Amino acid sequence: MPTDIRGRVEEDRGILKKIQSYVPGFRGYRLREDLRDADRMLRSQLAQKLGLERRGLEECRGLLVRSFGSKELDQIGGLINHFKKVEGAVTHAEMGYSGFAADIQIKEAELDRLYEFDAGMLDHLVAMHASIESLKNALMAADEATSHKDLMNIKARITDFEDQFNRRMLVIQGTEV
Repeated sequence: MPTDIRGRVEEDRGILKKIQSYVPGFRGYRLREDLRDADRMLRSQLAQKLGLERRGLEECRGLLVRSFGSKELDQIGGLINHFKKVEGAVTHAEMGYSGFAADIQIKEAELDRLYEFDAGMLDHLVAMHASIESLKNALMAADEATSHKDLMNIKARITDFEDQFNRRMLVIQGTEV
């Protein structure tokens, strides 16, 4: 399980930030800014991991060219495009916590809920990685049944990842029902 990024940001505070967190009026602002930084760092990591998995799929596409037909190439091409779309959405999403006068205000309890979404997305990334590795092996062995199963699993995982990210954004925007 990845280290909780909230703790990492807390540990990285300098002496000035620690003093500011005890000065009336600055404590809440400093905590919000640190939470924004944590959110930005986490989303950056999620996007990087999505990019790594997408590159794994691109390797699989090369293996498909040598082994299988156009149906599988179309499937993996669609998956790669889906990864690119989700990767862009994660990279360019609104920050998960706002400062003093921002349009979107998120309380710490809501932020904890956002981190639950993030933990779920990380779980999906781990499962995607395992399926992509399995797909590579199946393609090298020309195992069509396992290849198809792995492709469907990857498709389900990136869709679930995207759904979880979209629900996260609804919480940030205060429009979740």
